[in-house]
Amino acid sequence: MSNKLILLAVFVVSMLLMAFSYDKKKKVVFFGDSITQAGARPGGYIQLMDSLITSQVGAGQYELIGAGIGGDKIYDLYLRMEADVLKHNADIVVIYVGVNDVWHKASSGTGTDYNKFGRFYEAVVSKLQASGSKVILCTPAVIGEKTDHSNQQDGDLNHYSNWIRSFAAQKNIPLVDLRAGFINYNLKNNPQNKESGILTTDRVHLTPAGNLFVAEQMWNVIKTIQ
Repeated sequence: MSNKLILLAVFVVSMLLMAFSYDKKKKVVFFGDSITQAGARPGGYIQLMDSLITSQVGAGQYELIGAGIGGDKIYDLYLRMEADVLKHNADIVVIYVGVNDVWHKASSGTGTDYNKFGRFYEAVVSKLQASGSKVILCTPAVIGEKTDHSNQQDGDLNHYSNWIRSFAAQKNIPLVDLRAGFINYNLKNNPQNKESGILTTDRVHLTPAGNLFVAEQMWNVIKTIQ
């Protein structure tokens, strides 16, 4: 084979490899409960984020996958991680859980004790990182939107959120602090101290404004991950 043909062959192969690398989408899995389950539906935060991404960086850059199941707590995520998340070989996994671990302690007595929450959470993160995925953590947002600290589960939500913040800092893991974000938003936009109707429909699940807020907060962190 002549040198010209060899150079041509190398050039063609290089172009094909470059085209393949540029076409590869960054795969992001959102791992959580009913808030994430709804987020994958029309108008949900995952769908809205897809539109944000298209407007900011163009279509075809990211593949967003919802892996939320209603009622899930941190140990449910641990048990279904293999079937629902690891199979995707995701570049990034966003963990958004904790509301039911707190909420169900009062509503049905089936929440997650604080010390068990941390152990299961660490196990979930370790397994995801071992699979090669980069992880983003989220604090649970609200169970009630009152701004005077009178929501029933405010204390526990702050306790569990502080654990996630500390863990993220210790392990140098990116964090979306939805708890702080929702509180600050309501301080500015909930002058009547309503328990729902601002970012949530029922104190927990998201209004259209809530879905957009979560989409924006998560995307601001996701886009920094290389």
